[in-house]
Amino acid sequence: VELCEQIGEGSTANVYRGSWKGHNVAVKCIYPDFFRSNEGGVSFFAQEIETLSRQHHPFVLKLVGACLDPPEHGWVITEFMSTTLKEWLHGKGNRQKDRSVRLPPFEDRLVKAIEVAQAMQYLHEQNPKLVHRDLKPSNVFMDADMHVRVADFGHARFLKEKEQALTGETGTYVYMAPEVIRCEPYNEKCDVYSYAVILNELITGEYPYVETDYGPTEIALQVGGDKLRPKLPEDEDGQLEELIDLIKRSWDEDMSIRPSFATITCTLAEIQKKVITPV
Repeated sequence: VELCEQIGEGSTANVYRGSWKGHNVAVKCIYPDFFRSNEGGVSFFAQEIETLSRQHHPFVLKLVGACLDPPEHGWVITEFMSTTLKEWLHGKGNRQKDRSVRLPPFEDRLVKAIEVAQAMQYLHEQNPKLVHRDLKPSNVFMDADMHVRVADFGHARFLKEKEQALTGETGTYVYMAPEVIRCEPYNEKCDVYSYAVILNELITGEYPYVETDYGPTEIALQVGGDKLRPKLPEDEDGQLEELIDLIKRSWDEDMSIRPSFATITCTLAEIQKKVITPV
């Protein structure tokens, strides 16, 4: 693999565009310090590779290969994606109230919501179920044809048949389910909560909680303690009633009320059939 320009950086790795056998690929290079300072760093990295290698779905990021020789080399090589759902919806840069790019058409936003739901349905219907645990727009990539790829399986866990719940805080506060924030046992429905926040973000075109000026910690305290949720879409003519109902059920405090991704996918497909673009 030949590394080309850097295209991203995160808390654990830099990401480069690479060239492999004439194909554009993305190469995630884990920082050597991550392995040196994290006892479980190698297993964290190996787990992401193992999880990715088992996924075969058009809307889940495809693993091309990997190189593990810590601490100097920890590379994950995947198909190359041109942008993320976050950038597609909000443009580049940090969270802000004012739009920096035009809001994509409503039908296109609904298509993205359906594709993410289909990818998540695939993950949850595996045996054992795969719980992503860090679903957010910056972890959803998009290809040149603007189809989505759910990515970043570093926090993902398989939920075995005999296990009813996982524990431990993981993920990103703004999209994190209240039971995860409170460090209570949780299951795959934590992903449904995260998805509801994303679905609401796609429909409103606004960052979650942007109207509050709260930082991530304050958001977590309010979500975990006071049932705070993002601002729902305005719907004066009632066209979004079914979507709003789906969002509210999907981020319900009671995880047993949250629908499965199979139900979400079917509901969105029905909505898509009769959608009239809100003006």
